[in-house]
Amino acid sequence: MSLKPGISLQKLESIQGGMSQFYTPQSSDETMLVQVPSGTIDELFVHHFQTDQLLVVRGSFILVALHNKQYHYIPLSEYNPQVITIPPGVPHGAINLSSDDCLVVNAVLRHGESHPLDYRPMKPSIPYNFKKISHVLEELYKLKLEAKNKVLLEA
Repeated sequence: MSLKPGISLQKLESIQGGMSQFYTPQSSDETMLVQVPSGTIDELFVHHFQTDQLLVVRGSFILVALHNKQYHYIPLSEYNPQVITIPPGVPHGAINLSSDDCLVVNAVLRHGESHPLDYRPMKPSIPYNFKKISHVLEELYKLKLEAKNKVLLEA
């Protein structure tokens, strides 16, 4: 699925191996584990020579991306395994208003040396739309309930 502005979402394919589920590996130059603490409302930042490939492994959060003076709020959750790819030059940040921390794997692709302005918070010219954020949080909550119900039905 393609989203503005060059951000893409890819549902992970998996195969069963005994009791384990194996998901699509992601190529990367380096891999890091990122914790998005509960109660986080991140300011936007940008990478100039780096592509992020994010996968939530525990919890959930909302990725915020800015394009053409509009925010795009993208829900990401352990209950819907997918990789979101954020190319260089896209301002983005994280919102985690849940009561639990979120763990994310970032399979980073490097396209050159880091820029001195990478990771520096950007002051947004427009405030976040918390009405839209609330709606996205409801979607995340529904995903969690559906996943728990599915586990109960399979038991």
